Amino acid sequence: MNGAGPHPARPTLASWRFDLAVAAFGLVTLVLWDAAARDLTVMRWIGGPGGFPWRDHPLTSTLLHEGGRWLSGLALLWFALLAWRPLGWWSRVPAATRRWQLAAVVLCLVAIPLLKKASLTSCPWDLAEFGGRAAYLSHWALGQADGGPGHCFPSGHASGAFAFLAGYFALREHDGRRSRAWLAGVVSFGLLFGAAQTLRGAHYPSHTLYTAWICWSLCASTFHLAHCFTRHTGASTL
Repeated sequence: MNGAGPHPARPTLASWRFDLAVAAFGLVTLVLWDAAARDLTVMRWIGGPGGFPWRDHPLTSTLLHEGGRWLSGLALLWFALLAWRPLGWWSRVPAATRRWQLAAVVLCLVAIPLLKKASLTSCPWDLAEFGGRAAYLSHWALGQADGGPGHCFPSGHASGAFAFLAGYFALREHDGRRSRAWLAGVVSFGLLFGAAQTLRGAHYPSHTLYTAWICWSLCASTFHLAHCFTRHTGASTL
């Protein structure tokens, strides 16, 4: 028996432990960061009673914020094209995986704004010590309003990059080298977008990291669930 059928599943079954470990490590790190109030420490380095000097700077406000939105939109259109018409090395990735990839990106891009809409956490520039009216509260002070407008957690702008973590999972089983390069690129853009928003006073550092954690968790969990579904139903394999 040549074993051609089961081979594609083996890396996925082994990698779920790694994906879970990354998610667990990330959550523990974020909880410890929050417990030490490091968000407030960082914001005090870059802002003051007069607000945040980088709030309306062309680099952060125009290039990295507005430009980042356009880049994310173009990437989404490209993923939509790849879902049905693979180009170059994406042709190695099965059609079912490419379509899952698009669905995972859309899920992340929808989930983050929904969480923001329900959030009671205000942005750093809304804090009283930076010229607003809100008080700083832990993200784990669930149900407690901080006196500001809220709706600032997690970082929607960073999701414009981190949503595309789906590409890493899609490529990992078929092109390990490119999957790692893709992961590095997505993380770099996500941190860059997040740093721009932190410099502007729009988000705490942890907002960016929570967005990364949520997108990783959604992509990893839906990928493994989809893989289990295809193995048990005989549908087109991921």
